[in-house]
Amino acid sequence: MKKIIHRRSIAAGAVAVTMALALSACGSSSSNESGAESGAADAKAGEGAVYYLNFKPEQADDWVKLAEDYTAETGVPVTVETAASGTYETTLKSEMAKSNPPTLFQVNGPVGLATWGAYAADLEGSAIYENLKDKDVALKDSESGQISAIPYVMETYGIIYNKDLLNKYFELPDAAVKSVDEIDSFDDLKAVAEGIQANKEALGVEGAFTSAGFDSSSDWRFKTHLANIPLYYEFKDEGVVDQPATIKGTYLDGYKNIFDLYINNSTTDPTLLSSKTMEDATSEFALGKAVFLQNGTWAYNDVVGDVLNDENLGMLPIFIGAPGEENQGLATGSENYWVVNSEASEADQKATLDFLEWVITSDEGRKTLSETMGFVTPFVTFEDFKTTNPLVLADDEYAEKGKTPVTWNFTLMPSEEWKNGVGQALLEYAQGTGQWDGVKGAFVDGWASEYELTNNG
Repeated sequence: MKKIIHRRSIAAGAVAVTMALALSACGSSSSNESGAESGAADAKAGEGAVYYLNFKPEQADDWVKLAEDYTAETGVPVTVETAASGTYETTLKSEMAKSNPPTLFQVNGPVGLATWGAYAADLEGSAIYENLKDKDVALKDSESGQISAIPYVMETYGIIYNKDLLNKYFELPDAAVKSVDEIDSFDDLKAVAEGIQANKEALGVEGAFTSAGFDSSSDWRFKTHLANIPLYYEFKDEGVVDQPATIKGTYLDGYKNIFDLYINNSTTDPTLLSSKTMEDATSEFALGKAVFLQNGTWAYNDVVGDVLNDENLGMLPIFIGAPGEENQGLATGSENYWVVNSEASEADQKATLDFLEWVITSDEGRKTLSETMGFVTPFVTFEDFKTTNPLVLADDEYAEKGKTPVTWNFTLMPSEEWKNGVGQALLEYAQGTGQWDGVKGAFVDGWASEYELTNNG
């Protein structure tokens, strides 16, 4: 059995984990390098080792435990590093330049694969490809047709709510609606949020929504996930499938509607949002200080605890006032695709594929992904391993009602710089140092310039 070493460094929004598997990218470059090299050094000559650069810090410890157990069972060293929130792409570039780069990494969809396709091994015939329920979800190389990336989790996001607090609001004599089933449009959501804010003392909360923080651990919720909603409706109107060179910004008024609702009915003054973190928002929700939190199924383990339990959690769609949104479900998709590094040694590639096969076929791997991590996976091997995550079950309920899920179109966003431009403009608008026209410019003009730069620059 090989020796397993793991070091952890946890700061606000950052996690560094060695000797395990995760899907987020955190930790200093020095710890990444030493962790990868220690794993490689432990492998016997001719045997492979695994180095996984993870994108999901919220499951970092779970991957650590899984990797430790795999190493104990097989003797194969597994190293996992997790990058700080919002720094995965930067960390990946740094790690790929080192002498022992990741053997396994992640791309967020077709745009990410276009950047890293030269490092993608052919996954046809692998267990993770052959066990997909729908093989069409795999990403292919645009020129060769090679199977290059495999999604490992399907996730859902929306507006998570505290059922007890929302029911407390419904009991008020002047409540705008009397049941969560009556909230199926932006106007309904606005009336409820403003009613909660007006009665926050009576309800014992500090605001309807948690703080819309704009530090790097939190701003992705608004410059990426929230920005997806107006893109979804525009792309739906235009029949967009592949990344467009330009966008119109047809539904940006709706984007403003929902963002205004967030920042004007929350626990925090808009002028203080620059320093607010994801940890702040999660804590506010978990402690019952706010009724609503925009986040997804991955947040489950962070919000349940002494105040909230499974029975107390629900999720609403993100409404922006778009036509037909009463038929809208939650936003469901994936930006989590495994890629095996084609530049890794043949032994390391085999070790990596063997590890992934164990993750999706062993009882321990399947139980960890489905129950501990709360993932909905796209693999046939999970038929007997169902998640009990109530946020996942909320998505199932909308599907059973015939609601149309919102697709994840942010995988078509032209670059991280585009997101950063939108995020900066949103923050300036929230703080009162910028106008909404700045957001429109970053959204529409920024898209065109970033598309040109990343595709023709």
